[in-house]
Amino acid sequence: MNTEIRFADRVNVKQVEEGTELAPKFDQHGLIPCVATAAATGEVLMLGYMDAEALRRTIATGEAHYWSRSRGVLWHKGATSGLVQRVVELRIDDDQDAVWLRVEIPGDASCHVGYRSCFYRSLPVGPGPAARRLRFEEDEKTFDPENVYGDAPNPTKL
Repeated sequence: MNTEIRFADRVNVKQVEEGTELAPKFDQHGLIPCVATAAATGEVLMLGYMDAEALRRTIATGEAHYWSRSRGVLWHKGATSGLVQRVVELRIDDDQDAVWLRVEIPGDASCHVGYRSCFYRSLPVGPGPAARRLRFEEDEKTFDPENVYGDAPNPTKL
């Protein structure tokens, strides 16, 4: 892997917010949040986390890599399912502590549960009953996780 990708030291606010050097700020666990959206529509597909190596690999390969907090491993999105996220654009926010990826995905799905987006449910907000139920915003799954992952362990832990 291309280990030549280096991040700049964070020197001052002006350098971080107005400069041209990539100086990401990872949290106390060495992670930075990353939102992935569909390049064509802007739909939010998922929120993941990257460690320094995942960010470097994403930059070097043009394919999304993440750090799986539940499994504790570097994860090439789609390596098992074939639903690889090809990065069309990578952006970093003003203080360089969050990443936004605009991606294209063959098969047009991103969620290991089988839905297009990991955000396939909504919750009503505002005045109303104290007990609220999640509503499904996607009517159908894009793929069957059993056919894609087989007997592999669920990629998330409760």
